[in-house]
Amino acid sequence: MLRKAVSRLAPAALSLALLMGASAASATDHSAHATPEQAKALVAEAVAYLKAKGPEEATKAFQDAKGAFRRGELYVFVFDGAGRYVASGGNPRLAGTDAANLKDAEGKPIVQAMIAETKDKPNAVIDYVWLNRQTNKVEHKHSYVTRDGGYIVGAGTYDD
Repeated sequence: MLRKAVSRLAPAALSLALLMGASAASATDHSAHATPEQAKALVAEAVAYLKAKGPEEATKAFQDAKGAFRRGELYVFVFDGAGRYVASGGNPRLAGTDAANLKDAEGKPIVQAMIAETKDKPNAVIDYVWLNRQTNKVEHKHSYVTRDGGYIVGAGTYDD
């Protein structure tokens, strides 16, 4: 009798253990930082979308909080060649504002760095200190940026 009861409980216990393990893994995965490869891939997708759809439709897509260009802590930002925000997936209200003199938490002029670093080559990595909207903490960030025509498209990852 006891053997039957144990054999009936074993599959249920195994299922429960697997579910609990999956929940713990999901919680861990959710809180993990994005990888540089994920940021680079997102930038490549955003550049292709911008080319295909144009700046007006791309801006809407990049700023959609539940859209394809928002992945956890990753979001797309776009500046024009003068340093104006075209789009910001992190804060859509910034679109259209002048960010040419924007500095990070340590005073580094980050948009000027993006403009300068992509002047002679299309891709760059810019390191700075920025608010991670997922953790609400100021953290070291590495943004992968690509200059395409008159736009600088980027997405960044944070240190662990």
